[in-house]
Amino acid sequence: MSATGKPGSDSSTTGGSPEYLFRDIEKKWQAHWSKTGAYTVSNDSSKPKFYVLDMFPYPSGAGLHVGHPLGYISSDIYARYKRLKGFNVLHPMGYDAFGLPAEQYAIEHGIHPAVSTDNNIKTFRQQLDNIGFCFDWTREVRTSDPGYYKWTQWIFLQLFNSFYNRTTKQAEPIQRLIESFEKTGNAGFPIPNDKFSIGVSSTGNGEALRNFDATTWKAFTEKTKQDILMEYRLAYCGVGEVNWCEALGTVLANDEVINGVSERGGYPVVRKKLRQWYLRITEYADRLLEGLTRVEFSEAMKEMQSNWIGKSSGAEIDFAIKGSEKILKVYTTRPDTIFGVDFMVVAPELELIEAIKSSGQAKEVDEYIAYVKSRSDRERQAEKKITGAFTGAYAINPFDGKEIPIWISEYVLAGYGTGAIMAVPCGDQRDFLFAKHFSIPITNIIGEHFNGEEANSTKDAILQNSGFINGMPMRDAIEVVISKIEEMNIGVRKVNYRMRDAAFSRQRYWGEPFPVKWNNGIAYPLSSGELPLELPHVDSYKPGPEGEGPLANIPEWVAQELETNTMPGYAGSSWYFLRYMDPTNEKEFCSRKASDYWGQVDLYIGGTEHAVGHLLYSRMWTKALYDLGFIGHDEPFRKLVNQGMIQGSSRFVYRVRQTNQFVSAGLKDQYETDELHVDVNIVDGLELDTDAFKQWREEYGDATFILENGKYICGALTESCASRYEYESGFTGAAQPWEGPLRTIESTFASLARGHC
Repeated sequence: MSATGKPGSDSSTTGGSPEYLFRDIEKKWQAHWSKTGAYTVSNDSSKPKFYVLDMFPYPSGAGLHVGHPLGYISSDIYARYKRLKGFNVLHPMGYDAFGLPAEQYAIEHGIHPAVSTDNNIKTFRQQLDNIGFCFDWTREVRTSDPGYYKWTQWIFLQLFNSFYNRTTKQAEPIQRLIESFEKTGNAGFPIPNDKFSIGVSSTGNGEALRNFDATTWKAFTEKTKQDILMEYRLAYCGVGEVNWCEALGTVLANDEVINGVSERGGYPVVRKKLRQWYLRITEYADRLLEGLTRVEFSEAMKEMQSNWIGKSSGAEIDFAIKGSEKILKVYTTRPDTIFGVDFMVVAPELELIEAIKSSGQAKEVDEYIAYVKSRSDRERQAEKKITGAFTGAYAINPFDGKEIPIWISEYVLAGYGTGAIMAVPCGDQRDFLFAKHFSIPITNIIGEHFNGEEANSTKDAILQNSGFINGMPMRDAIEVVISKIEEMNIGVRKVNYRMRDAAFSRQRYWGEPFPVKWNNGIAYPLSSGELPLELPHVDSYKPGPEGEGPLANIPEWVAQELETNTMPGYAGSSWYFLRYMDPTNEKEFCSRKASDYWGQVDLYIGGTEHAVGHLLYSRMWTKALYDLGFIGHDEPFRKLVNQGMIQGSSRFVYRVRQTNQFVSAGLKDQYETDELHVDVNIVDGLELDTDAFKQWREEYGDATFILENGKYICGALTESCASRYEYESGFTGAAQPWEGPLRTIESTFASLARGHC
């Protein structure tokens, strides 16, 4: 801004006053800050400490986007304020350099991600310096640097070599579990995964064998022992479903799949089972909830995390299946409604379906399962259209013998609860709509509370048509039914969580290699002395055979039987706030002295979009490191401020499904289309430059267009500027970039002032 108050000028004169040369003065003082180390801090000071942190950026594009300074300016001013108040202020910056965005950018531009990332970081650094932030650059970290990800791999090994002791409610070394198995078997340490078994009971009832004594443990083969231990490890390997595109020969992220086809090329995508790594974050569910009472997050943020964890209490009930020895297990928070169950709905992925489907319904069931395989969990949950298929099988109500039809539908997911629900259409609107759609008779157990036009989820009704709980208030009946279920040995009281274990592997190149070798189907960890296991250079990022990652194409890698998956983008960001405390330490990820001095981040500024991702993962990693004695605090961030988002107008094109033909927005309703983001730089207002579009990406080179009035008109939507293609133009391309940030910065400081941070 010039001295006249108008932006866009470096100098001006007012009433004969000398020119104020902004650029020259900025350069002078920035050089002085750098030369004198004005913002360099030590880990030992007589001053009180204060740790101010921004969420570090992905260097995955041509430069900063306008949203980055939104938080950075706020934290910068506050860091300066606390410094003037006499605090020793840690205010570092680095780069979240691994992950899919950086790899995609490199592929699109035909360069190695290491090169593109380094180039982009140079641009980011120049832009950050030009703005004049007070970062301590001596503490810079890059998650893709081997000196950094050595410690990401090391922390992974700590998780791999630990289990969660439900008695002491903390992580402990896996060796303690092994010692307990050798003395008393797994008494006191039930296998966390309800679906895992080590065989079938000798009683002849087909019951899964899940317990063993010390003698049995010692007799197990090495493979069986390691398979059992894998069911306890905090970082473990299992089998998970991924989005598989046969035509592209690769696994796709959820964001790369639209309506069952690949965003690029429009090829069919199905769900495929592959080897995956996971973090057992579910073991920390209660502690993650409890920790929210001890941190200064907004109530909205706390609610988002609480809802994501989704703790509920209820019962798991066993339903016999007519004409079968199989059992259908159902989790419900409303066992009081068991006499109102009119049908069951099972997730289409459950293996049980193959065993119970009737011959008359087999074709319909198989066709429906094939349809669901092309759908992501996100699409299934968002779907408003009612779909399903009757299996031809019936469950038996354990209390009145009623035969209950078993259906499959995409709205039930295998990963939640048992993957099956008991549907009570008089009390649940989704069940009601399903019953109406498929003409399933509805039982009324809540009397006048049900009008036949919509469900009523009340807990205040007096039960009717409900056997031994008839005439009882619903709230009282919940406990009565659970007690009866346990008395009859047909179920158990249970606490359930919506949150699933966190997927921790990607079939991609640009990520941390797992420090794991395979031998005879057993995963063995590398030693700490073998770290870092460095990412090898490759000339091609093509996926490996059968959906494995690109590392599976490297003969030297495969010959050593090293893991071919890489860690996800969030691995390095789950602990970076600790590395800033001691960034040059080659012996430890962070010394205990440094972490004890800096402790929690006192002020963390970042977006709400990380509520159920980065913020939960970093909280879990911190708690695990605390449990194992490496740090002295179990919550990473004392106060979190969400700075809001700058919004802009995105543009979309509409591809006719399974073609490379694109139809203008005004005509799209005449076709079955997929909506795709398009770079705003090749759109003038709403009109697409079709020639530029064909050159934008290789797969659009032969695109054809259905125009309206000779033009291709794009769709538009106002959304966060941190969108997919904001990286193409960079911060410098934003018009009047200070207007939105300044308004939001004022709001951020109002929040800080209210909180007396």
